[in-house]
Amino acid sequence: MKGFTRRGVLNGATAIGASTLIGSGAARAAYGPGVTDTEIKLGTTSPYSGPASSFGVFGEAQVAFFKMINDKGGINGRKINLISLDNAFSPPKALEQTRTLVEGDGVFAIAGALGTPPNAAIAKYLNDAKVPNLFLVSGAERFNDPKNFPWIIPLYPSYVAQGEIYGNYIKAKKPGAKIAVLYENDDLGKDYVRGLKKGLGDKAASMIVKERSHELSDPSIESIVVEMNATGADVYVQFTTPKFAAQSIRKTAALGWKPLQILASNAASIPATLVPAGLENSRGIISARWEKDITGPEFADDQAIKEFRQFEAKYMPRANPADQTAMPGYICAYAIAEVLRRCGNELTRENLVKMAATLRDFPVPTLLPGITLSNSPDDYSAYHAMEIIQFNGERWVGLGELIRI
Repeated sequence: MKGFTRRGVLNGATAIGASTLIGSGAARAAYGPGVTDTEIKLGTTSPYSGPASSFGVFGEAQVAFFKMINDKGGINGRKINLISLDNAFSPPKALEQTRTLVEGDGVFAIAGALGTPPNAAIAKYLNDAKVPNLFLVSGAERFNDPKNFPWIIPLYPSYVAQGEIYGNYIKAKKPGAKIAVLYENDDLGKDYVRGLKKGLGDKAASMIVKERSHELSDPSIESIVVEMNATGADVYVQFTTPKFAAQSIRKTAALGWKPLQILASNAASIPATLVPAGLENSRGIISARWEKDITGPEFADDQAIKEFRQFEAKYMPRANPADQTAMPGYICAYAIAEVLRRCGNELTRENLVKMAATLRDFPVPTLLPGITLSNSPDDYSAYHAMEIIQFNGERWVGLGELIRI
């Protein structure tokens, strides 16, 4: 599937004008662009090529989820036509493709768009056009700004909050640590670092001995790892994406450097990061999660995981069953489907935003027990807990109770 640029569930139907009214009296239905009696047309972009192409599985999972929904009759009698285009994890291409979806395909909303740089590139365009960016996938705090960007609604745990959890963990487990920090030079990396320092508190300045950024366009970061090793740090924090995390972990092992390694959750895929890095090299790494582990024995008999595996086998037969990357795409699509259901026949963009910003303890079966989604019109952040995990050489293992964020 990686060669395709469009991953539509259905062939597009002609979009109709905003706020079209159909029927009469109590049965009147309000429709926005991209909505008919039989279809809701959505758009999204994912990195099916480029430096973050390992995340393309996320977009494929979204398309597959709505194919499953359509096979079951759709939502409130309407089929979901999700058009998913390749953004190559490039901000200019993300904007170009998003314009195509809005102005060419006439979609009702952008839904589940992946990545911090791509979403940063399209936020102003969509907000100015009053087109919802529904449940975009980035934990950058810039997207949680309902006052200035009411049409931009994120659905991913905050990078700042996650960084703070790591800072608290280091402070508790290695209070005298010397910390080296590698981070991606964008909102993702910078937010993680800000959270890390927040967790370390007044110890941050003395404990962090080196911070070094890298660009997504860098072919390799091995020379940076050599710099980090030279600091004598005994904690190595990596806030980056799978490709670079794999390089970093592998090089750390090659140097004979044995720090406590902490890895951003978005780079914690076993197939995409830890296998290329070497499973033994990855033993002991710390990260965080909020989803049930599809490979974890503790979830082997979990009904939601069984259903996810059945979904993947039928609708994503070429997916790696050990790759957790499809799970956030599934969760995001599950939440999008719920919001569309709640809209009923009032399928206007305004009502879509209203329904999306009023989640109250909404349960998603594949989230960890005790985690639900809640947000408000004044605070779009929907995740409020996660768990610290450690890689044991084969799989991720939870280290304790849920941590509230």
